[in-house]
Amino acid sequence: MLASENTPIPSPIANAVFAEDKLSIGITLPITRDNQSIVDFQEQIALARLADHLGFRALWVRDVPLNSIDYPDPTGHLDPWVLLGALASNTERIALISGAIVLTLRHPLHVAKGAISVDTLSRRRFILGVGSGDRPPEYAAFGRDPDARRDLYRQHWETLAAAVTAPSRVIPDQAPDGAPEFYLLPRLNTSIPMLAVGSGGQSVDWIARHSLGWMTYHHEPQAQRGRYSMWRAAVDRAASGGFRAFGVAMRLDLSADANEPSTDISLGYRTGRRALVALLHKMRDGGTHHVTLNITSERRPARDIIEEVAAHVLPEFHR
Repeated sequence: MLASENTPIPSPIANAVFAEDKLSIGITLPITRDNQSIVDFQEQIALARLADHLGFRALWVRDVPLNSIDYPDPTGHLDPWVLLGALASNTERIALISGAIVLTLRHPLHVAKGAISVDTLSRRRFILGVGSGDRPPEYAAFGRDPDARRDLYRQHWETLAAAVTAPSRVIPDQAPDGAPEFYLLPRLNTSIPMLAVGSGGQSVDWIARHSLGWMTYHHEPQAQRGRYSMWRAAVDRAASGGFRAFGVAMRLDLSADANEPSTDISLGYRTGRRALVALLHKMRDGGTHHVTLNITSERRPARDIIEEVAAHVLPEFHR
């Protein structure tokens, strides 16, 4: 979130997750097995408490408004604001991040109200990640034109940014004669940081000017280096010498064999913990500031994976 196009507003929680020349590690919820459609969300809350206690830096929550038979993710996701509220009440230190609210399918003032509510409940631990969605049939179900996605994202971002930047300001869609001046409560004392998750149909220069940073999916190392170089050049153009974060969502199938070498899987790796540490060091050295782990628990309980990463991986990076 920016006070102007070139001056980021300091945010303690954003600085805890995204710091120059450092890498932090988070977890994406829910943690499920392949093709699992029914999720025990009480278990997910327990895993969130564990991650908070063990020192992970962030919990990420997705926004999946509608499911369909042709959508590859069968999981029944909770509404993100409901889940974020539960996480805010059940954790103490860990950052909570929406990854990402589908900004084009929600009214930005509703998004702002949800963001301010979670930020208040969590005592300033919320980072507002937003995206544009990528399923044309879902746009149609909400009466939106997918071809207008790019413009709609920018328009909604402007309204949302005004509402979650202290002092908060409501930009109404319409303001007929005699309309009162609206505002959002609770009042914001500090701005809520905003993060672009995916591109939202925007250029990297636009993202570098307006966002705390850019969060992307995992790509193979050469492609990822190219994406970071493109991002770094955009940041230099937007704010020479300034810091903007670069983060990655990475799937992790952690082997019980600590020495198993890493092998590619879709959007991530199957690996033992020692090779995982080496991979994360390379990512940090290549300019990645945060990695959120999409843990697959098909072969091992999720709790075991979280505990092993906390014991043997986090100490390498969370000093």
